[in-house]
Amino acid sequence: MMRIRILRSAAPTLLASLLLLLLTIPTLCSAEDTAFRIEFITNYKTFQFKAQEELIKKSGDVMPDEIYGLIIDAMDPELTLGKRMFLLDAASAMAYGYDHYHGGGKKFIRKIDKLIKAEIKKEKERTAELMKWNKEERFLGNFVMKTHEKEMEAAGLAPVVYPHWVHRIWYECSVCHQDIFVMKRWQNEITQDKIVAGKQCGVCHDGKTAFGADEEGKCDRCHIAGKPEAAKLHDADHIDHKNIAQVATKVGAEWHPDKLPNGKIPVDKYGFIDWLTLKKEKVFNPIMSLDPNFKQKIRDNEILFISKSKLANVLFSHNVHSSWIRCSSCHPAVFAESLENNVKMVRMSKGQNCGHCHGKVSFTFAACTRCHSQEKGKEVEGALLHIGQPKKEKK
Repeated sequence: MMRIRILRSAAPTLLASLLLLLLTIPTLCSAEDTAFRIEFITNYKTFQFKAQEELIKKSGDVMPDEIYGLIIDAMDPELTLGKRMFLLDAASAMAYGYDHYHGGGKKFIRKIDKLIKAEIKKEKERTAELMKWNKEERFLGNFVMKTHEKEMEAAGLAPVVYPHWVHRIWYECSVCHQDIFVMKRWQNEITQDKIVAGKQCGVCHDGKTAFGADEEGKCDRCHIAGKPEAAKLHDADHIDHKNIAQVATKVGAEWHPDKLPNGKIPVDKYGFIDWLTLKKEKVFNPIMSLDPNFKQKIRDNEILFISKSKLANVLFSHNVHSSWIRCSSCHPAVFAESLENNVKMVRMSKGQNCGHCHGKVSFTFAACTRCHSQEKGKEVEGALLHIGQPKKEKK
């Protein structure tokens, strides 16, 4: 009777996700909760069936109000899906118990089942929306520009697929970041008006350097999300090397597909492009700036991070990173200039520190040995030692 009873009509994957959410939600009781709810929820979460049975038997007079209270609390718009589903399922268990021992619980059961079905439907729709463009974004650095999706639909246009990896062949990251685009997704407020005015994408897509963003008949050069034409941007077997090479020549860069290892763009087991191998093999040579008077500043030192786990230490090369991006892309917003940065894997997984780029447009930090490659106890001549943040003294 007291089992978790999420509706069996839910899709298996969605059901598994919801069950996981329910099992990991902490007990939802507060100082304002009644003694009955606290005891019921505690029994419910700890599978105390006998205690729950006795509680229900002696509490028939208060249970209708308690069930209503759980339903009302569950529909609080501020709640997460997991908490809402937990409360609804607890209310359902309470209603079934009330109906079994006291009768009259059917109306509660029908109402709660209807609410659970509605929540599952909304979650399926939300998940479907999140996965809608997954295929387009599976290739490293691609993203679908869908902020103005409704306006594009009204104009009969698909969203734009922006292929970071293609532009990275022609231009170093520092060409666009931070002067043209802030290096953080959804923070640039990209619009067609700004582009046509020569800003954002329009800096290059002006009809001279690259096709114009307002050229008649050219909309489908970018607005191809979900269309077969997008395959060349996310499927390695459909990449148009000839066109990439032609554009590279036009803008002053280089692309030599004949130098590709095994004739294909090298990717690791996580699907991330191995840009260092491409550079080492001289497959590509991007331009450094749109400014002919630009002088590159490369920071040429190394920092040794001492690993506190069983993994090897990390030797960070400023040279490698500053040849891709400007110092301002990381300092001081991502890393302080000092060596007292609180760098942790858990922070990276949340998009902080190295996770600002790695796992998004550069190889994922899940590829541990790409960074953890320096033998422990081995000194590195000339390398700075990362000291981390000093421990706070206990008061």
